[in-house]
Amino acid sequence: MARTKEFDPDAALQSALELFWRRGYEATSMADLVEHLGIGRASIYATFGNKHELYLKALDRYAEHRDPALLAELSGPGPALPAVRAVVRRFATESMSGTSRLTGCFITNTAAELAPHDSAAARRVELSWEHIETLLHSALVRAQAQGELAADRDPRGLARMLLVFLQGVRIVGKASGEPGRVRDAAEQILTVLD
Repeated sequence: MARTKEFDPDAALQSALELFWRRGYEATSMADLVEHLGIGRASIYATFGNKHELYLKALDRYAEHRDPALLAELSGPGPALPAVRAVVRRFATESMSGTSRLTGCFITNTAAELAPHDSAAARRVELSWEHIETLLHSALVRAQAQGELAADRDPRGLARMLLVFLQGVRIVGKASGEPGRVRDAAEQILTVLD
């Protein structure tokens, strides 16, 4: 007869996500996970696999629950360019405040820590970035079709520029104590949409 799990795997995965997000992959040991999740090492391995597999599952969970406001903001009816501007300003504000400032973005953190040498992590980072780029591109194409963005502008290039900027904002916001740096940069990047 199979033994029943004495813990909620979903809650444990969420708890692992929060620990990895706060501390990073390398700085989180299996002992840290055992303590933080409140379950035994054998149960972690049996349910999630090794530390790397658990990290990837946590990253997948994060991506599944990624910013739901982003889709709503960028694909809502009406003018598209104000929505793009609002997203850039929101990212800038969030990167400099509260928990977001201290933890940054889990995808961005993974890009900096693991993507250069971990192909599984790099694939997940790319998928997330492609999602954001696609949302931005779609909004900018709509803005161009509605006459908000000049016909000679390149929506794909602009979407990529904004994606790179938004990822940089997450890093600078996490590391810098100077909110004006991010705020001023956001306002300057928005001038290219004029």
